[in-house]
Amino acid sequence: MLTRLLCLAISFGASILSTTVFANDTVVTETYRQHCAQCHGKDRLGAMGPALLPQNLKRLRKPDAIRVIKEGRPATQMPAYGHQLSDGQIEALADHIYTEIKTVPEWGMPEINESHSVFFEHGTLPDEPLYDADMMNLFLVVELGDHHVTVLDGDKLEPIHRFKSHFALHGGPKYSPTGRYVYFASRDGWISKYDLYNLERVAEIRAGINTRNLAISSDGKFVMVANYLPHTLVLLDAESLEPVEIFDVADDDGNTSRVSAVYNAPPRNSFIVALKDVKEVWEIPYPSGDINGSLANTITRIETAGFLDDFFFDPDYKVLVGASRTGDQGMAIDLDSGKEIASIPIAGMPHLGSGITWQWQGRTIIATPNLKEGKVTVIDMETWQVIKEIDTLGPGFFMRSHDNSPYAWVDVFFGPHKDAMHVIDKETLEIVKTLRPSPGKTAAHVEFNKDGTRAIVSIWEMDGEIVIYDADELEEIKRLPMVKPSGKYNVYNKIHYERGTSH
Repeated sequence: MLTRLLCLAISFGASILSTTVFANDTVVTETYRQHCAQCHGKDRLGAMGPALLPQNLKRLRKPDAIRVIKEGRPATQMPAYGHQLSDGQIEALADHIYTEIKTVPEWGMPEINESHSVFFEHGTLPDEPLYDADMMNLFLVVELGDHHVTVLDGDKLEPIHRFKSHFALHGGPKYSPTGRYVYFASRDGWISKYDLYNLERVAEIRAGINTRNLAISSDGKFVMVANYLPHTLVLLDAESLEPVEIFDVADDDGNTSRVSAVYNAPPRNSFIVALKDVKEVWEIPYPSGDINGSLANTITRIETAGFLDDFFFDPDYKVLVGASRTGDQGMAIDLDSGKEIASIPIAGMPHLGSGITWQWQGRTIIATPNLKEGKVTVIDMETWQVIKEIDTLGPGFFMRSHDNSPYAWVDVFFGPHKDAMHVIDKETLEIVKTLRPSPGKTAAHVEFNKDGTRAIVSIWEMDGEIVIYDADELEEIKRLPMVKPSGKYNVYNKIHYERGTSH
C-alpha cells in the first residue's frame, strides 16, 4: 500500500511538473511571439533581424544576451525591453533563444534549386527602356515601411515606378555593369533580379535562410551571396540566378562561421569575404571560362588578429581596413601579402562599411561615422594615423559624399538629435552646417546624383519622405513622400564605384 501511494505521489508530482513546464514553455513562446518574432522570425530563423539560435549566438554569452534584451543594442533596431518585461521573463527569453530548435532546416543545393523561378527568359524582353530618362541617373529608393522600392528619375526628381519587394531588403541593391539589371537580397534569403529597362522582375531564388548581403562580379557574370544561416556562401549565375556552387564556411579545424559581408574587388577580379565567427578574411577569384571542379580550391585565406564585423577598402583595393564591433582597434591588412600592416585606434564602434575617402592635402584619407559615440574619425591611409576626430551631436550610421562635392554629409542616427544632418567641409574637416530637415524625425542616409549637384536625405519614418537639396548651396529643393525610406542608390555612382558612396 505504501509503495502504491509513493508511486501515486511521484506520478502526481511529475504531472504537476510536466504541466508547469508546459505552461512556462507556452508563456515564453507567447512572449517571444509578441516581442521578437516580427524581427527574428516566428521560428527564430531570422527575418529583418538575425536568427536566434545557439549556433548564431556563440559569440554572445547568455548574460550579455540578457543585458541586450533588457537594455537594447546601440546602433541597431533592437529596442530595450527592461521596462516592459520582468527579469524572469527576460531570463526565460534568453533560455529560449539558447535552446536548440528540434530541426534546423537544411538549405543546400536541392532546396535552393527548388526555390528558383525565372519569370522572363534572357533575351525575351526589349533591349531599350520603356520610358524616357537618363538610365545612369536613376535612383532606387528602398522603402522599408511597406516593403516597396521606388524608381526615381534623378533629373526630373520624380518617381517613375514603384514595385513590391521581399520582406526586409538588406545590404543595398547591386547593379549589373550596364545598369540595366539590379539585384536585391532580403534578410530571409531571397535574391531577386529586376530589369530596370522593362520594370519587371525577371528571376529569383532563395539562397539562404538568413542572408547578409550580395556582391556582383565586375564582368556581371556572377552573384555571390553571404549567409548567416546556414554558414555558407552561394555563387549564382547572374543571368539566370541558377546556383553554381555552395561554399561551406569554416576554418581548417572545422569551426563554422556566419559571413559578415561579401564585396566585389574590381581591380582584383575577386570577391572579398569577412567572417564573423572565425578570424579570417577570404579572397575568391571570379571563375574564368567554364568552371571545372570546385572553386573552393581557389580560396585564399588570410588570418586576422580579431573578428571582422565591418570593413572598408582603400581606393585601389590593395588594403582592407577592418574592425570588430566589440573591439577598440581597427586593422589594416595588405591583401597581397596577407599581413596586417597597421593597427588603428578606433574605439566606439566605427561604421567602416559607411566610410568614405577623399584627397586631402595631397593624400588619401578615410572618414567613418561612429555607431556608439558622437564623432567622425578621420584617418590618413598612408600612415594609418588618426588625423582628427570631429565631434558630432551623437552616433551616426551613414556618411556620404561625391568627388564633385566639397562636402561630406553624416547623420546623427541615434539619440535625441536623430533629426540632425551634419555637413562637413572636406578641406577644413569642420562642420559648416547642421540641417534639420524634419524636426523630431530621423534624418539618415544621404545619396548624391551622378554629377554631385543634388543630395537626397531620407526621413526614416513610416510617414516619411525624401528631401532633396542643392548639394552646393545646401538649400532644400523638393520633398517626396515615402514609407520609411532607408537607402537611396544612384546607378552611376554605384557601378562606377564613386568614392563618396557605398560599394
